[in-house]
Amino acid sequence: MAEVAELVGVSVIRGSAELLADIDWQINESDRWVVIGPNGAGKTTLLQVLGAHLHPTGGMVDLLGEILGATDVFELRPRIGMTSAALADKVPRGEKVTDVVVSASYAVLGRWREEYEELDHERARELLDQVGVAHLAERTFSTLSEGERKRVLVARALMSDPELLLLDEPAAGLDLAGRESLVGTLSRLALDTRAPAQVLVTHHVEEIPLGITHALLLRGGRIVASGPLRETLTDANMSETFGLPLALTESDGRWAARAVPNGSARFTRRTAAR
Repeated sequence: MAEVAELVGVSVIRGSAELLADIDWQINESDRWVVIGPNGAGKTTLLQVLGAHLHPTGGMVDLLGEILGATDVFELRPRIGMTSAALADKVPRGEKVTDVVVSASYAVLGRWREEYEELDHERARELLDQVGVAHLAERTFSTLSEGERKRVLVARALMSDPELLLLDEPAAGLDLAGRESLVGTLSRLALDTRAPAQVLVTHHVEEIPLGITHALLLRGGRIVASGPLRETLTDANMSETFGLPLALTESDGRWAARAVPNGSARFTRRTAAR
């Protein structure tokens, strides 16, 4: 099985703050990972390292066969698709939706003087259709709802046919209908065997789409647990990750979590009746 990324002893230190500590992690091409942890756990920092936007303070990062720190990141980044709230904030408000997507071919935001072939525009339209927003192709990005923008950015992340797809809290800020619609789209993507390796960051197990194969739980910049999804998402591991007694349920591949009254957690994974 081909390896997409390997992190060995990775740490990130800024000033006196240790954002990541001793991270060992391997991602293979068929893997679909979810990274879960509370605010300040280091999830976004970890994704920045994986996206070649942040060099670690210590340790080794092998990304797509290249060692971070010994390669040209400007050649590496187009091979990695990424969505995030920070990226959405950088999109010019008047940018047309198709241009938001097609400009990923040059790893830029905002059309300038670059030229695209008709095949590029066709691929952009196909990707917009794939994520269910083809009808918005001629709209400007600023006129879209939050859920629509997130779908457009997923299409953009796929534009360069990446070898690794990073999704940083893609459902953040959505209402229930918007979240469930987006999770459905992400489920189809995760279940597609032709899709690239994927890493999705979230605070909430309810946002885990079908098709996710592995989980990494992060707290205080350190890994609490990592491995196959059902072996890793346990009451005990999640309770340690969030510092709160939690009980998990799973039904038809979807997860939910709740606090246990009076802290009387039973540290076993619970599967709802189907």
